[in-house]
Parts: sequence; C-alpha cells; structure tokens
Amino acid sequence: MKIFLSLILVLVMLNVSVNFAFPQEMQKKGIDQSLRMGETRETLDPSLFRDPMIREAYRVAKEIPWVLDSIYCYCYCKESPVFRHKSLLSCYADDHAAQ
Repeated sequence: MKIFLSLILVLVMLNVSVNFAFPQEMQKKGIDQSLRMGETRETLDPSLFRDPMIREAYRVAKEIPWVLDSIYCYCYCKESPVFRHKSLLSCYADDHAAQ
C-alpha cells in the first residue's frame, strides 16, 4: 500500500509539473513523442474503482498518458509473460495498477 501511495504522490507531482511546464496550448498542439514506449490502449475509466486513491491515480493517468508511457514500470510487468506491458501506462490500461 505504501508503494501505491508513493506512486499516487509521484503522479500528482508529475501532473502539477507538467501543467506548469507545458501550457494547455502546447499540450494540444503536440508533445514530444520520442520517449514513448508504445502503449496505445486507453486507460481504464476511473469511475470503475471504489477506492478514492485508486480512482485518483487512474484519473491522473488518463490526464497525462504521454508521461506514464515514457516511464519504465519497476514491478517488472514488462518482462512478465503474463502481462507484457510496454510502460507504466500499461498498468493503467488494465487493472494492474489497482492491485
């Protein structure tokens, strides 16, 4: 649970820093895609989750997918033959981040 709470804190901090670093106009016009690891699936709808912290994490993931797609997931789900995730964003395209 501590790891999950830390992840939420990091996501919120990333959300704040991205909003300051990139004005809304720049976000709409184009974002540097060079660091993306290729996750193309949509994140799950935050309303699918009852826990408010999990819901908030999925909301942030939906808001800044390009940031999460450029971050390696350290739970090794990329190496797992079961998950085959491409990046941290992949954990939010299914319910893996909520587990």
